[in-house]
Amino acid sequence: MRRGVGLGAIQKHKLEQAKYTNIGNEIQENQIEQMTKQLEVFRVHLEDFATKHKNEIKKNGEFRRQFQDMCATIGVDPLSSGKGFWSVLGIGDYYYELAIQIVEVCLATNTKNGGLISLDELRSKLIKARGQSRLHQEISKDDLLRAAQKLKIFGSGFSVVSVGNGQYMVHSVPGELSMDHGAILQLLSTKNQSFISVKSLCSQLSWKEDRAKQALEQMLDQGLSWVDLQDDDAVYYFPSLFTIASSTDE
Repeated sequence: MRRGVGLGAIQKHKLEQAKYTNIGNEIQENQIEQMTKQLEVFRVHLEDFATKHKNEIKKNGEFRRQFQDMCATIGVDPLSSGKGFWSVLGIGDYYYELAIQIVEVCLATNTKNGGLISLDELRSKLIKARGQSRLHQEISKDDLLRAAQKLKIFGSGFSVVSVGNGQYMVHSVPGELSMDHGAILQLLSTKNQSFISVKSLCSQLSWKEDRAKQALEQMLDQGLSWVDLQDDDAVYYFPSLFTIASSTDE
């Protein structure tokens, strides 16, 4: 019996596997090194681009959004880079300042809307509050969404709620909005209306009456809506959606 031949073949196979593993590791390391060099080249070009178009980035909201997207592709976040080259652009300061102004508008309006305001209304009030001297610096929806992300440091007090069709609302009071609350806001936003009854909500979302009434009552308790009890089927009004409904009627 030639047992030695079998053992030798096994050892040879293991050596070949180890060799291929080493070669694979070398190739992977080379690829990572090349990608790192490419990203560094992209970063340098991005800095040159930012320097050349600094004023355009600050003034043009759409141009600013495209620049942010370019930064994201190579893992650069000028909003959180408060030192070095990116601090010269002042983009981070712009969004922090905008975030503070968002808080001011939300606090000034929460007695009327219960702490829920549409992004469009928020944008209009911010433009008005910033005054004529700053109208040259456009505030886009993308700017507001990015600035609102910084408000997460306040916990559940501030959040951005998507209500469909590219529409958003800013929630600025303590307490979480449930999925049912979000579904109600999305339904009303889609229908371009600011009020709904329990019966109508059950019909449109195929909910049971207890579920619909509980969700609407919770939003009423949070100050997000008003209720009209004159009819047998109570009607819940959402002041934060008044501007959406009125702009559609016009």
